[in-house]
Amino acid sequence: MSLALAPVSLPVDLETALPCRKFDPDLWFSDAPAELELAKALCGDCPLRVECLAGALERNEPWGVWGGEIFERGAVVPRKRPRGRPRKEDAARDAALRAQAAARPEDVRSAASRAKVGLAA
Repeated sequence: MSLALAPVSLPVDLETALPCRKFDPDLWFSDAPAELELAKALCGDCPLRVECLAGALERNEPWGVWGGEIFERGAVVPRKRPRGRPRKEDAARDAALRAQAAARPEDVRSAASRAKVGLAA
């Protein structure tokens, strides 16, 4: 289920629980890696996290934080690198994060397909 297909008449208490509605929307599309990490953290307790991620995958979102994941050039990335040449320790950490991310897509895809199945019912 994408957010575009979410019921328009969300209960007031649910809409106030959505972090993307409570905080500055630019936070989810920032160029600063620290702000994107903050947006990911804010998505952690969102009740529509799975639907948001499934919708972003379905729409092939080019960038931003969707469902607690960072999208860059249409792909989910573990973290956004700052501009410039990476430090050696950052490159090692990125390799470890890529290995973790490689193990996660199956979980993310299965959650997205479960959300789609729930939408079709």
